Amino acid sequence: MQGYNVLMIYNMDMSRILMCKRLKEPYKGLSNFVGGKIEPGELGMAAAYRELAEETAITQADVELRHLMDFTYHLHQCYVEVYAGVLNREVTIAGEENELYWSELNRPFFDMTQYAGEGNIGHMIEQVKLSRHLFLK
Repeated sequence: MQGYNVLMIYNMDMSRILMCKRLKEPYKGLSNFVGGKIEPGELGMAAAYRELAEETAITQADVELRHLMDFTYHLHQCYVEVYAGVLNREVTIAGEENELYWSELNRPFFDMTQYAGEGNIGHMIEQVKLSRHLFLK
């Protein structure tokens, strides 16, 4: 079963979240979180930090990731591990895979005409809101 990760990165005061505009399928043209494949034999957390650095130039020194939840798609033989973290310092984001931007949190994240993931982005953001106190220091 193929593993993937999704990375929810908040700015230091959790007022904005890092998003990307997808440049290719699936979800071409829609906003999404960054993430990617978990390689065979790779631990989920290691894959999360690797993908984060590759796609955004944000490193483990910049953010402590927490494993938030998983989704298993048995019919598609894949699973998605979701990680969330709050930056511990200002960073400059850089990546070539997708167009990166910081989004305000008052957006319609359940709107599937704007956001990838069949409403999962909205669900994930709501789950972090429920545990916000665990992320802020």
